[in-house]
Amino acid sequence: MNQVTIIDGVAVSRTLRQEVSSRAAALHKVGVVPGLAVILVGDDPASAVYVRNKVKACEEHGLHSTLDRLPADTTEIELLARIHELNEDVRVHGILVQLPLPQHIDSHKVIEAIAPEKDVDGFHVANVGALMTGKAGFKPCTPNGVMKLLEAYDISISGKRAVVVGRSNIVGKPMTMLLLEAGATVTVCHSKTPDLAVHTKDADIVVVAVGKCNVLNGAMLKPGAIVIDVGMNRNGEGKLCGDVHFASVCDVAGYATPVPGGVGPMTITMLLVNTLESAERVTAQHP
Repeated sequence: MNQVTIIDGVAVSRTLRQEVSSRAAALHKVGVVPGLAVILVGDDPASAVYVRNKVKACEEHGLHSTLDRLPADTTEIELLARIHELNEDVRVHGILVQLPLPQHIDSHKVIEAIAPEKDVDGFHVANVGALMTGKAGFKPCTPNGVMKLLEAYDISISGKRAVVVGRSNIVGKPMTMLLLEAGATVTVCHSKTPDLAVHTKDADIVVVAVGKCNVLNGAMLKPGAIVIDVGMNRNGEGKLCGDVHFASVCDVAGYATPVPGGVGPMTITMLLVNTLESAERVTAQHP
């Protein structure tokens, strides 16, 4: 019987958030309250839940958060003007525009309008470029959360073969960069990859981030592999599931993340960490 270790994202997240609270308290003593400004355009229900959780997490850990709820018919010009105001506001250390945006707004243009030193999502081209050269300003929250999970479980990455399934700008590509930087040999697979199992069966670490149920199962793994499931989907019965077939993966893997309770809690936690670090940088520059 295979003994898989379930990676507990809730526990790791709790430890990191305690650290955020104590670092935020240290800033409070010098009169600085780390501030995150969140903008939500439109009324997408899933986005509204994400945003509410982000604001709540800030308030629980000594950060100040503001939420701009803008109507779906907000123009691109109006949104860019609001971002410009927040760029100039010294009380704001991080700016987050919740994606997806309504179709009439160019999300690339919006992300580029955020000052790179306040881009706590790590999506601005300046931060993406810095990540490519190993000099990250802000690391994107979800991939960085994955790295923190591996670190918390003392999983060595250097010299390992890693496969990243998915090539999105938000997870797949930055995940690849972070694993490379940590010394892994990385293969990136995606929807055009002819035979996924050929690659995953050879991998010590598999990170799956495609947004589709059961893309990976136990038969596609080598024994003892480390499996990180970034997916968050609903199956045919409306139940929450990840991208991997968890039961079969647990029969083969050495480590695996559950959904929910794996990578999910880490994303918001890393957002808090990035906002806190932004405030610490500003305070160090202007003590």
